[in-house]
Amino acid sequence: MSAARLSLARASLVLLWSGTVAASLHDGGAAGIDLLQKATGMGAGLALALVLLGSAWDAAIGLLILLRPGTHTYRLAAAGVIGMTLLATALLPSLWLDPFGALLKNLPVLALLPLLDPEASRA
Repeated sequence: MSAARLSLARASLVLLWSGTVAASLHDGGAAGIDLLQKATGMGAGLALALVLLGSAWDAAIGLLILLRPGTHTYRLAAAGVIGMTLLATALLPSLWLDPFGALLKNLPVLALLPLLDPEASRA
């Protein structure tokens, strides 16, 4: 992949993670809290904490991809995507059928991350 395409792919991931933070917090986390409460019956305080923790994780990954791209960052991002996908699948497997691709979009992200990883691309 050319350097320009790699830069575009990296920028798209930064926007994806940044946009996820904005989408998660634009309503004060209410949509995420509601989703977690319906799926698990947990209290609003715990649900809010999880929404904020997830948003902080997404912000950190977006910043790392922007400022410190490299093998460790891409592998950390992939581990987070896998972990969150497994957790979401356990809590709400119906998210796989979401018309906006709530979990399906994770598959191309997981395919893209190794292409950006300089160590993986040498293998």
